[in-house]
Amino acid sequence: MQRVALPADPRAESLPVVFLTGASSGLGLALARRLARGPWRLVLSARTDSLARFQAAGLGENERTAIVPLDVTRAAERRAAVAAATARFGRIDALVNNAGVAYRSVLEHVRDDERLAQMDVNFLAPMELVRLVLPQMRARRAGRIVNVSSVGGMMAMPTMAVYSASKFALEGASEALWYEVRPFGVAVTLVEPGFVHSESFANTRETQDSARSIVADDDPYHAHYEHMQPFIARLMRLSRSTPDFVAGRIERALTMRSPPLRMSGTPDAFLFTALRRLLPRRLYHALLYRGLPGIARWGAGGTPGLRAERTRQG
Repeated sequence: MQRVALPADPRAESLPVVFLTGASSGLGLALARRLARGPWRLVLSARTDSLARFQAAGLGENERTAIVPLDVTRAAERRAAVAAATARFGRIDALVNNAGVAYRSVLEHVRDDERLAQMDVNFLAPMELVRLVLPQMRARRAGRIVNVSSVGGMMAMPTMAVYSASKFALEGASEALWYEVRPFGVAVTLVEPGFVHSESFANTRETQDSARSIVADDDPYHAHYEHMQPFIARLMRLSRSTPDFVAGRIERALTMRSPPLRMSGTPDAFLFTALRRLLPRRLYHALLYRGLPGIARWGAGGTPGLRAERTRQG
């Protein structure tokens, strides 16, 4: 990556260092651009095949910015990226775990390898990165950890079962971590975006079985996908919250004197949180169920022999 020459900044060595994962697209890129304009030193990470996006977005290496390759699911790359960041800037003041992936699938359509792939990116990798940066933060008795969660981490959505599982896991571990590291002066925050006006829903992956069900109108779960997929896409298009808006919320978590454990990333996330807290649980779930798109048709399709046939096919 070509380094861009900037005038020497005598304050540079005193600026806090932010390590950001998944920085080459979407929310991560919006946050990288926002932080690049502020009083930060940045370590921007992304998979090797995505590094060219930084230069295309006007983000190059310079006195205050380092770009490192990182596939968050690879232990060796996690260690190398943290070591490179520490060698370059001397420390890491804040870790923002933004890299994530989502699978569109009902629970019955997720196989073991697909379930583990989802958990690896959204839960296991962030926890391992936290483990790598915590010793230096504890030693300085200062630091920030911001884990980008989702509304899906506090309320589950049909056809996004393993995605919600990964975000619920992230939330539970982060809540425990908040208690554990607060005595060392380390702050932990979960930023929970809801629907964001972007094309990120187009990057949602399908499992082998969900991909078949989406195109097979005789599949028992076909109506689930048929109605939920356009419903989510429509909500994202109608949302007024942009990636830059959510990036602003993350930047706020990095700058607040005493950041909370949880911050809503979008206005609708705040609304969902309020509904979950105020409504009796049984009423809350009943209302959400009745509000599902095309719910009257769910469960109406399918053939008895289809599941047995899929089992024989592997």
